[in-house]
Amino acid sequence: MKSFDVAIIGSGPAGASAAFELSKSGISTVIIEKETLPRYKTCGGGLVYRGLKKMPFDISSVVEKNFHSMDLYFSKKYPCITTKRENPIVTMVMRDTFDNLIVEKARNNGVTLLQNHKVLDITFGETQTIHTTEGDVSVKFIIAADGALSPIAKIAGWKETRTIIPALEYEVEVPALDFERLSKEVRFDIDAIPYGYGWCFPKKNHLSIGVGVMVKTNKKMNLKHYYAEYLKTLGITEILNEVGHGFVVPVTPRTDYFVQKNVFLTGDAAGLADPLVAEGISNAILSGVQAAQAIIESNLDSEKAATLYVEKLETTILPEIKRGAILARQFYCKKSFRNIILKKYGQYSAEAMTDLFMGERTYPKDYIASISKKIKETIFK
Repeated sequence: MKSFDVAIIGSGPAGASAAFELSKSGISTVIIEKETLPRYKTCGGGLVYRGLKKMPFDISSVVEKNFHSMDLYFSKKYPCITTKRENPIVTMVMRDTFDNLIVEKARNNGVTLLQNHKVLDITFGETQTIHTTEGDVSVKFIIAADGALSPIAKIAGWKETRTIIPALEYEVEVPALDFERLSKEVRFDIDAIPYGYGWCFPKKNHLSIGVGVMVKTNKKMNLKHYYAEYLKTLGITEILNEVGHGFVVPVTPRTDYFVQKNVFLTGDAAGLADPLVAEGISNAILSGVQAAQAIIESNLDSEKAATLYVEKLETTILPEIKRGAILARQFYCKKSFRNIILKKYGQYSAEAMTDLFMGERTYPKDYIASISKKIKETIFK
């Protein structure tokens, strides 16, 4: 039986980043991946600058495009709002090459990769025995980085307490003129679908186009219908090729705990995506690194590692998600109030949203007070 200090299950940004962080410490680490790398992963592939600047190495070899400006459309009633920054607001990557790059950096530092190893079950005890399709692996710690559905969380006994929203994305090839027209900017269209938005992310040779619902609603959504309508909004009348993928994103964190039985939940498995826009890569990277740091700083002490990890989440990611969730409900559910604000202060709101993407500001503790203050400053300056 193979034996390690830490097993990371899943090789996405959270798992791969945790592996790279652990690889610098001398702690024996294995990544257990059910597929063969590199593998396609459904994702818009938009790495915002707050995540990019946390990368510990150059990723230019896997960057499809960098965008220093962003277009926000709120409806046909209001003009497009554009924000610009000196550093790239969004860096476009394809998840197969991006994830694999981080994994390879970890492997170069001594991390073991076990591919085509699907986890079947786990026996918990002083050490954890992970039963896979290719044999057993014995470890002390498990970092679950296996995505929104997280079979590992279910095996370890977690109940579902996250809010999970649906999304649909297509990798789309369009005629040259359409690609030239739509490949200049990153685009978000608020209300392209009720309670959510549509996005058009230009990649090197194609467009990633999708729609997603951002808040929990009892209304049944036909995502394919809204995707088809969004194509009309984008002015796309001819498609050369398209491949669609449905997926889900947890936009609220688990309400019970993030560690049990020496299993540490990270990224989507923990429910750490940004609730306002469902961007998950940057928090996935951060949570993976924090789980690794907690294990390193604890000197492999289980109780101490669990405490350290939760403390790190509670001082960084969780307060932001809590405030973001409040704002998301107001933004997507109270359109009349939102549109009044945006009609007069749309540029300010867009700049604030961009600052969040850049990692230059946090969600306000009292966004109503913040908006009121801005309005008063604007009126009485």
